[in-house]
Amino acid sequence: MMEKINVEFSRNDSVARIILNDGKGNVLDYLMMEQIQAQLDRFAQMPQLKLITWEGAGKHFSFGASVEEHQKEYAAAMLRGFHKMFFSLRELCIPALAKVSGQCLGGGLELALMCNQIFADKTARLGQPEVALGVFPPPASIILPEKIGLSRAEDLLLTGRSIAAEEGFGFGLINRVYETRADLDAGTETWIEEHILPKSASSLRFAVRAARIKFNHVLGNFLPQLETLYVSQLMNTADANEGIAAFLEKRKPVWNDA
Repeated sequence: MMEKINVEFSRNDSVARIILNDGKGNVLDYLMMEQIQAQLDRFAQMPQLKLITWEGAGKHFSFGASVEEHQKEYAAAMLRGFHKMFFSLRELCIPALAKVSGQCLGGGLELALMCNQIFADKTARLGQPEVALGVFPPPASIILPEKIGLSRAEDLLLTGRSIAAEEGFGFGLINRVYETRADLDAGTETWIEEHILPKSASSLRFAVRAARIKFNHVLGNFLPQLETLYVSQLMNTADANEGIAAFLEKRKPVWNDA
């Protein structure tokens, strides 16, 4: 089986670095999600972990979840596996940081949103383009309003537009912006040294749990509802299926408005 993530440990195994790496756009297909989930399960047995960092190999963080797996016959299984990762991250309570370069779209942005910090360089472009395919992003529909407020969240969710790192910083979506990828790497290392390594791994997890007590409650209550809405209602509409088909066939969708 092709390895779609690389995992590295440093600082006496207190920092885990996950690199999404499928050789293309780091698409979160079922194989990558399975490998991420297996690694998260291993992290649960590592009490010394103080931080998980996420990044993409190559120029981009991630183009998002596999569009092929959004098709009606696969959507339920895809969402189930994807959302399981979010609940595992919630239960781990290990601080997480996304390092974003290039495209960070759809499910890729949702994964970054689940992190406690997002650092980016000026090549970053972030967006939730699902509405252009006739569908919606369940995790982002919950997490974006919690992080940046309803008005700004609706801007991104209803237009599907991508934003640059500077605009994301202004939104409060991105915590720090660096000029280049090299600056991003160096700045992240400095931040880890100053703000993570001196602290107790146990205390950091309690701090995450406390800071996210409302966030986790909202996610746990509403993500299953949106998963049901997506699978049982949205995927029974003509336009959701047309949007996915049009993307795969590389043509403009013909909407029926139903």
